Amino acid sequence: MADETQAGAAYAASGATNPWLVALVVAFAAFMEVLDTTIVNVALPHVAGGLGVSVDEASWVVTTYLIANAAALVASPFFGRWLGRKTFFITCLALFTAASVACGFAWNIETLLLSRILQGLGGGGMVPVSQSILAETFPPENRGQGFAMFGVAVVVAPVIGPILGGWLTENWSWHWCFLINGPVGLIAIALIASTLRQSAAAVAEARRRLRQEGGFDLVGFLLVATFLGSLEIMLDRGLIDDWFDSSFIVTVAIICCLAFALMVPWELSRRSPMIDLRMVGTRQFGSCFIIMLAAGGTLLATTQFLPLLVQNEFGYTAVWAGLILTPGGLVAMGMMFVVGYLSGRIQPKYLIAIGTLIVAFSMHILTAVYGDLDFWFFAISRMVLSVGLPLVFLPIITASYEGIAPDKTDQASALINSARNTGGSIGISLTANIVAHREQFHHSRLVENVVPSNISFQDTVQQVMSYFIGRGSSPQEAQGQVIAWIGDQVQTQATFLAYVDAFWVLMLMSLAVIPLALMLRNTPLGTRRGAGSHPA
Repeated sequence: MADETQAGAAYAASGATNPWLVALVVAFAAFMEVLDTTIVNVALPHVAGGLGVSVDEASWVVTTYLIANAAALVASPFFGRWLGRKTFFITCLALFTAASVACGFAWNIETLLLSRILQGLGGGGMVPVSQSILAETFPPENRGQGFAMFGVAVVVAPVIGPILGGWLTENWSWHWCFLINGPVGLIAIALIASTLRQSAAAVAEARRRLRQEGGFDLVGFLLVATFLGSLEIMLDRGLIDDWFDSSFIVTVAIICCLAFALMVPWELSRRSPMIDLRMVGTRQFGSCFIIMLAAGGTLLATTQFLPLLVQNEFGYTAVWAGLILTPGGLVAMGMMFVVGYLSGRIQPKYLIAIGTLIVAFSMHILTAVYGDLDFWFFAISRMVLSVGLPLVFLPIITASYEGIAPDKTDQASALINSARNTGGSIGISLTANIVAHREQFHHSRLVENVVPSNISFQDTVQQVMSYFIGRGSSPQEAQGQVIAWIGDQVQTQATFLAYVDAFWVLMLMSLAVIPLALMLRNTPLGTRRGAGSHPA
């Protein structure tokens, strides 16, 4: 308990500062960072046109950000302790804000990519430190409520990103997807500077301990960053570059495997590793890590592909496709505070199990997708998903700190956020590959029935020909129109069936983690206790 008090004095917002105010300003900054993981996605064609490059080249704007973000997540525990969380947080936020403005004024693709790398480095350090600040600010029995505000950033920001990005791009320009962070970032810096407290003596003590532990693990950092970065490139570029038929993807895969093979023994042998792999091997934290992978995958995969589905197959505009997510975002915001209240009364493992079951049900709803659905079918499915995800995200964050020593909270934050980001990339890549390959499969199966010897096919041709002739086409014109119409119908049906397969996989992935949730330890509810009272 003494260690926890000391840690809190060292880094957390304490003293006369209201912890709820701390939670608000920290969540506000984290919201900015998470928003930028998705805000530019819908603007990529406009970015490509504005800079005179292909959409494929412009897509590196997303990839470079995620790679830099992953690298910063790895290094944030060390620098959070070395500089003090307040100083490090403000530094990251300032870098993120300045790089955002630079992105907005980029004059070519090279300048934009460099600015996105800097933006990713600044953003990657903010989110794990945000969680650490909240973990130290709130007593254990109130952490769930404190994390509720942070949870709004994690769940709602990826939903708002495409909507805001589409609106800014259509009404202003793609530059404003980045420039909007300028004034918002300055306000956030001022709020954080005036709200957070930091003990200089405690920071000096933390530096002394870091020196004793061996300082910055440069080799470990390079190995972990290389592994995560190359994995991110594989997941993000694999389908675009035709996976292992591409020499580039093969090279990246070899680098990824080598980095992982060297990383594991190196990190396990360090006294103060860059990431504590033993933490991932524990029942409590390891289960939280895997569940967060699945939850992050479901959130970002559906956030990206649901708008894509309604735009391509139902003719929605980018704005209306984004609005499908809006009711779910409102539900998620309300659920955050409901879950914050429940977390002090119900064991996290039960909340997580219920949440994953609801997430699986929302995916099951989407397996009924076909061509005659309206706006509210998709909006309601998203609202159901938004009931379940907060029941997963908040208890997972709270449960992941159970049994973690105070000096390891930064490590826990970095790992859990790496799981969310990596899970999101895995979910997007998995869904994209399922849709692409299963669409080809279903198309080939459906075409087998489009033959003149098939009685149903003959009847369909006659009915459709009669329709086109009745609309004024000649028999010869009607015959060509029938062939084109049948081709379109086969392609559309194949696409729907591919999405159905993807939603089934996401549903099964959610169901698979329920046993892991039930394996989590019970945590004392409503009582004050030390963060390290249950060794991992």
